[in-house]
Amino acid sequence: MADISPAASAFPALVRAGAPPPGSGLSATQRALRKLGLLRDIDFALYLPMRYEDETRIVRLVDTRDGDLAQVEGVVVASEVTFRPRRQLLVTLDDGSDTCILRFFNFYPSQQKQLEVGARVRVRGEMKGGFLGRQIMQPSVKSAGIALPLALTPVYSTIAGLAQPVLRREVRAGLARAVLDETIPSQHLPRGAWSLRDALSFLHYPTPDAAMVTLEDRSHPAWQRLKAEELLAQQLSQLQARRERAAQRAPVLSPARTSQTLHSQLMAVLPFALTGAQARVGEEIGKDLMRPIPMHRLLQGDVGSGKTVVAALAAALCIDAGHQCALMAPTEILASQHFAKLVGWLDPLLAERGLRVAWLTGSQKKKERDGMAAAVESGEAALVIGTHAVISEKVRFKHLALAIIDEQHRFGVAQRLALRGKATQGLEPHLLMMSATPIPRTLAMSYYADLDVSTLDELPPGRTPIVTKLVAEHRRDEVIGRIQAQLAQGRQVYWVCPLIEESEAVDLRNATETRDELAGTLGDKVSVGLLHSRMPTAEKQAVMAGFTAGTLQVLVSTTVIEVGVDVPNASLMVIEHAERFGLSQLHQLRGRVGRGAAASACVLLYAPNEGGRVGETARARLRAMVETGDGFEIARRDLEIRGPGEFLGARQSGAPLLRFADLEADALLLDWARELAPQMLGLHPDLAQKHVDRWLGSKAEYLKA
Repeated sequence: MADISPAASAFPALVRAGAPPPGSGLSATQRALRKLGLLRDIDFALYLPMRYEDETRIVRLVDTRDGDLAQVEGVVVASEVTFRPRRQLLVTLDDGSDTCILRFFNFYPSQQKQLEVGARVRVRGEMKGGFLGRQIMQPSVKSAGIALPLALTPVYSTIAGLAQPVLRREVRAGLARAVLDETIPSQHLPRGAWSLRDALSFLHYPTPDAAMVTLEDRSHPAWQRLKAEELLAQQLSQLQARRERAAQRAPVLSPARTSQTLHSQLMAVLPFALTGAQARVGEEIGKDLMRPIPMHRLLQGDVGSGKTVVAALAAALCIDAGHQCALMAPTEILASQHFAKLVGWLDPLLAERGLRVAWLTGSQKKKERDGMAAAVESGEAALVIGTHAVISEKVRFKHLALAIIDEQHRFGVAQRLALRGKATQGLEPHLLMMSATPIPRTLAMSYYADLDVSTLDELPPGRTPIVTKLVAEHRRDEVIGRIQAQLAQGRQVYWVCPLIEESEAVDLRNATETRDELAGTLGDKVSVGLLHSRMPTAEKQAVMAGFTAGTLQVLVSTTVIEVGVDVPNASLMVIEHAERFGLSQLHQLRGRVGRGAAASACVLLYAPNEGGRVGETARARLRAMVETGDGFEIARRDLEIRGPGEFLGARQSGAPLLRFADLEADALLLDWARELAPQMLGLHPDLAQKHVDRWLGSKAEYLKA
């Protein structure tokens, strides 16, 4: 379930009208509140407690039990500072029914004065019973006799420099000031639904008789109202983004009127037949490209499902129509894999037309990069492949019409917007985003409601099933024996390490040591290569070229090989400290093998803790890897384990993540919100906008990416 305490990074800088620029002349409290994203009155109103304390009643000492969180009131009958075993203040409290020791390890002179003999005080803390009688460690202390609160006391998630009483005061004031007029017409609310004001007031200050279980599991009617509001805001913003996009104009990429199109020539030279799924998805994309509305499509497919060839065919359609296509990948290794494939397929065909494929990356020498940029600007480069260098200011396209972003979840919003901004003549480019991390249905219905989703649900023939084995670290020698057996059959092996150098905090073997160890064990006849992100680009390329050509038999690598690497002869993948990897990452790494005809295996080498076990979350990930090779099932379990916030990575850097609703548990509310959103925009557009502004502020802008 998503955290109800919004992280600072999840909130853009929203400032009240007339407020000073961020950080200028702000008090320490204001700066701390800003870090929590608390700027507008509504932000405070929606900043809900993480738990509650019951200060509404006083209990007698004699009625308390060990472990109770109790509030008692009594008279101080003894008070002294002792120094054994360490300096502490010991206070004896008598409430008439029994006595209790209050033990303070941190105390000030003012507190000693407050707890002088004869003082009557109210204290609250966890009761500990024992041989020496009842005691409370470091209790909170107030003067006795003040009126008891009528509601539970909220406890909010906070940060250093922002004390709980100060935060409570600020939230109370913000809640009182917040405009909480209803934005959902009453006829669209379920009968008996709480008003927004009542729901928020109750969730900040529940009455003592509230069933705590309904607050904790968020099934209380007040929670239901809040989750419905949040889901509706999300659905409205997604629908607005889709409608705004429908009002934009993109180049119409009509098919070329010739029998010798680049698309048909590419189909003829491909060394394999398309799968049914690839053909279907290609048609979906082709139809989008012929419309004057910008395509906004997510192409999702499991590892090895053939997304690259679909991208190549889409690029061919774009070039046939006389325009340029850009393909951007998050890493140089992945970009170079695409480049190698697409150059092989397309370059000879483009050369006949006086066109070419350009390559842009940050590691290029200036002269080479300038030459590529000139080819892009002149239009000679019909297809441009690269990393973030594609969106640098110096790169100007003559007529960009299609932007393809691979592993789109690894790019930030600003980067995706920058690529879209490369279009010319006031037109938007068509956008095709590709991901090997399948999106579970509930996420597609909510976070990706503004996207058209195409799915490659069929693997090309010849892909062999991968056997996944879980092996404890102490059986490392057996794993090395298995490597030797694979090498004897002429196969190649990956060994993936999580770090490239020793860390004091994390005691892991580094990749360099592992390479040296394997080279020593496997002997002089076996070439063992090393690949990690800090190596110079030329060195990385040389290592990958050696492994692809088969001159390197074993490749020790960090996760830079997670996506895009395609070596059909590699049949064994060993992932060291597998318990430290994410589920999606493990699945991606496993997908580097099983690309040829040979039987392939993935060994998850894990290191149990001192108790001989791994953590519960890690165990769930490893179990999922062993039980299924289906990327869609892996994604579903990953969502279960991590929740949507982490799964999406804030869609990346900014999309409104759900703080309160849970996509699985609140599926009925999600259906309600999806059904109501178009009605709200059609019949009550002003209320719809007010609702989105209340919940998302300027975060809705991120949906345009």
